[in-house]
Amino acid sequence: MLKVLQLIFAVLLVTSSSAMANIAKQQLPYIHYVNIPVQTAEAQWNISGQYRLPRSQDSSQLPAVVILHSSGGVDSTGAFYAKALNKMGIATLELDLWAARGIQGGSLDRPSSPLETLPDAIAALHYLAQKEEIDASKIGVIGFSWGGVLSMLTATEQYMSMSGSDLRFAGHVAHYPVCWAYNIVPGFEFHHLTGAPVLLQTGELDDYDMADTCYNMLNSIPKADEKLVTLKVYKNAYHAWDRLEPKLIVEDPFAHLGTGGTVKLIPNKKIALKSKNKITHFFAKLFKLKLNHHRHH
Repeated sequence: MLKVLQLIFAVLLVTSSSAMANIAKQQLPYIHYVNIPVQTAEAQWNISGQYRLPRSQDSSQLPAVVILHSSGGVDSTGAFYAKALNKMGIATLELDLWAARGIQGGSLDRPSSPLETLPDAIAALHYLAQKEEIDASKIGVIGFSWGGVLSMLTATEQYMSMSGSDLRFAGHVAHYPVCWAYNIVPGFEFHHLTGAPVLLQTGELDDYDMADTCYNMLNSIPKADEKLVTLKVYKNAYHAWDRLEPKLIVEDPFAHLGTGGTVKLIPNKKIALKSKNKITHFFAKLFKLKLNHHRHH
């Protein structure tokens, strides 16, 4: 019996040592929870966020990416991409747009328009730009659904000029941002871009749009703007394919080209991995970083 216990202990010790070595090898990021002041002409508030800072081996400034959640609020989606970006040496700041407003999120408890949360995204950009460890010229943004709208709006001079500052995001990623609404619904203007590249990823089976809606939107904007946008449409992908929680069906007035109805949120891990790969390559090129292909495929 004693020999059995000694064997078990030895196995546990080796396993524990291996696990610790693996954690050390991964160089997990420093994680901070921050409050960022937001000021408009009408009001002021503090927006909370999770600031993840990679452990750098040198003293050079790091690139960073702001992460903006969907109507449902903070879920697995942000962390899914944050971890991949952190491994590349990119800091991330994931905002909670709802907590400061005392709302739960979802289509029944959210602001009337993404424009109401635009100051939060701009405040996050300025917050990061003032950090000593961050390169202010290398701050990107990625958003999902509601957050995807914000990522696209912040790619325009019309909305960024409202900040009264010359500071701009270096690159934009928007996932399933309700393509049919742009340049049709007030508050969804998408033209006169800042010059930063935009990666737009959507699914053919998204209940907000039709399969060709994003193509049509891009074909309708000035050619100079269209050249800045890369569009990837995934077959067999529903809205929020990279939200890896169980399937969910919600009601939303913006669904089905604005006629309203149900939206299916169906996870697809295979497509999520493809979209993550697309994002890591986008930011690697933007920030001139080298990718470890074994880690990010």
